[in-house]
Amino acid sequence: MRRKAELPDDYVPALGFDWLTSIYDPVVLLTTRDALVKRNLIEHAGFDEGMKVLDLASGTGTLSIMIKRRIASVDVTGVDGDPKILEIAETKAREANVRVDFDNAMATNLPYPDSTFDRVVSTLFFHHLNNSAKSQALSEVFRVIKPGGRLVVGDWGKPTGFLMRLLFYPIQWLDGFETTRDNIEGKLPAMVQDAGFENVQTLESINTVFGTLALYSAEKRETSITA
Repeated sequence: MRRKAELPDDYVPALGFDWLTSIYDPVVLLTTRDALVKRNLIEHAGFDEGMKVLDLASGTGTLSIMIKRRIASVDVTGVDGDPKILEIAETKAREANVRVDFDNAMATNLPYPDSTFDRVVSTLFFHHLNNSAKSQALSEVFRVIKPGGRLVVGDWGKPTGFLMRLLFYPIQWLDGFETTRDNIEGKLPAMVQDAGFENVQTLESINTVFGTLALYSAEKRETSITA
């Protein structure tokens, strides 16, 4: 049975409002160059046979399914706080005939032992969190990644120009000015480093109709010891 989490009062659904969840996939596909972002993220993640992968805030499961289709022997777990969106993900995985385990839990309190995953990936998630929750979630990610493991994130980043900044205002209105501030100010890489990660890199900046999406990667040192 899938684990269940209780949603906090300030929880932000995938498209800002619960009633929009059912149309999440087509909206994201049409507005964020989603297929390109996810394909590039997969390339940067460097998956290998038999790896354990966590898709953080897996949403409707698109990325989890893409990973599993790319390398069938990879063990993929998707985790999300929204039970409604996980029902969509589970249906999609069944229809795609791939095995992905989906858990209902919050990123700030992941239900996994220390050093469980070789890779943690995430798309369009961290801009939903306020500054404190971002730091908590990144600390949890650091805890559950194995030494030598890698984090790869695709999320809204610092705009590449004035037009990209203007285009991002609808996202801020939808998801919150406070939660998106760290992203557009380019602070996410520094927050990843503060969580304990090393070799933090901005891999790509991709312009979309709603602003600039960035791909980031970071690594957990081989000799790191989780307290």
